[in-house]
Amino acid sequence: MPHDEFTLQTLVLPLLKKWKWIVGATAITTSIALAYALITPPVYRADALLAPVSSDNGGSALGGLKGLGGLASLAGLNMSSAGERSIEAVATLKSRALTEAFVEQNNLLPILFHKQWDKVAGRWKSADPDEIPTLWDANEKIEKVVRTVGEDKKTSLITLSIEWTDPALAAKWANDLISRTNDLLRKRAIERSENNIKFLQQQLAQTSVVEIKSSIYELVEGEIKTIMLAQTSEDYAFRVIDPAIVPERKIRPKRALIVLLGFLGGLIFSSVIVLLFDHPPRPE
Repeated sequence: MPHDEFTLQTLVLPLLKKWKWIVGATAITTSIALAYALITPPVYRADALLAPVSSDNGGSALGGLKGLGGLASLAGLNMSSAGERSIEAVATLKSRALTEAFVEQNNLLPILFHKQWDKVAGRWKSADPDEIPTLWDANEKIEKVVRTVGEDKKTSLITLSIEWTDPALAAKWANDLISRTNDLLRKRAIERSENNIKFLQQQLAQTSVVEIKSSIYELVEGEIKTIMLAQTSEDYAFRVIDPAIVPERKIRPKRALIVLLGFLGGLIFSSVIVLLFDHPPRPE
């Protein structure tokens, strides 16, 4: 039999000779995997299902724009489509400004960066300003690790997912972010409509043309309707179809899978090492 010809026997015998080494190495990697699986904190995901609200900002009142030329654009009247309003709502939900305000008002920095926080002393472990987490750091962590916003292009439904080690906090943060987004966009809509009404009233005082006055009155009526709807609608930007609830099952780590991979990895790696030393590559 040629020296470099491999058979099942030539592969199995070295493994049987070194079985103790293989078992030991496999046990070590399995133990490491098990330890990692046990010390890694479980992560839970809370999901909320949302539908963008497409309100009629003025409705028939916008029909009066035909005789007003560029008046509407000058006033900044709410003429955006439902799709544009949905984009604004989703962008606001993911925005840095909303996230940082949420973190600051709820004092979430010590929770988000708990490893750097001294719970007993009630302060950061390091006094170095460069090592103390900031709102910018919090936004980065939430955007990359904690929050996910997905959109179904067919149904236009939005899914907000929050992943965290505390299941109750994950659900609370998801629902609070939705509520905060609705409140912020509601406030913006009211302020915008109030400014529009002031502008339109100024235009009324500057014209004596009956047709233009009639059209402006319709526009004012539409803005008043927008304010009324905003003030009375709790779900202004997003209608909550399925609110986030406290999840009962973690999404990671998959402890059994981690241990299995550690076992297989150790077994394969140690076997390859044994075979390489028993059958070193022949020099060319």
